[in-house]
Amino acid sequence: MKRYIALIFLLLNLLTFISCDSVGTSATGDTGEADTIVVDSFQQDEISPAVKDSITMIDINDQSPENIVSFAKTLIGVPYKYGSVDPAQGFDCSGFITYVFNHFNIAVPRSSIDFTNVGTPVDRQLARTGDLILFTGTDTLETHVGHMGIVTENTDSLRFIHSTSGKKYGVTITALSEYYLKRFVKVIRIF
Repeated sequence: MKRYIALIFLLLNLLTFISCDSVGTSATGDTGEADTIVVDSFQQDEISPAVKDSITMIDINDQSPENIVSFAKTLIGVPYKYGSVDPAQGFDCSGFITYVFNHFNIAVPRSSIDFTNVGTPVDRQLARTGDLILFTGTDTLETHVGHMGIVTENTDSLRFIHSTSGKKYGVTITALSEYYLKRFVKVIRIF
């Protein structure tokens, strides 16, 4: 019996570690868009060796950012599901990113925090299609990456596609609003 309890505990901790948005209490930003508060099992200064040794360069296999974004858009409406990379069930934010890039045989980290040191940071105003945009989770006390998306355009405003647990609930395209600006960490280029 103790073995089963330990296994359940281990699996729950693993799910918390690999996902973007943990299921928890809702919070509402200035836009009224509810999102889920991230409940991580570690603080930023307690990042595991697996995170520190994560992928820093991504081999894009000669894919274009336009192909990535076009495919990502075909997934609009897939519901949010914590810890999932299966479109039949739904995606969390990093599960969505993983699924999109794996479709093109591009290996990427599985959790949003693992993207912290990936790619080349670029100024938000210079973001372009295919760049990844990183945010903290909705817990204002957390400073590490807890949510992410793919930039779809940066013309009149920066827009990104992501899987959200908020009001839109699932894969959607969102403009970089004041709500997300408060959580903004950086834009990274991998193409």
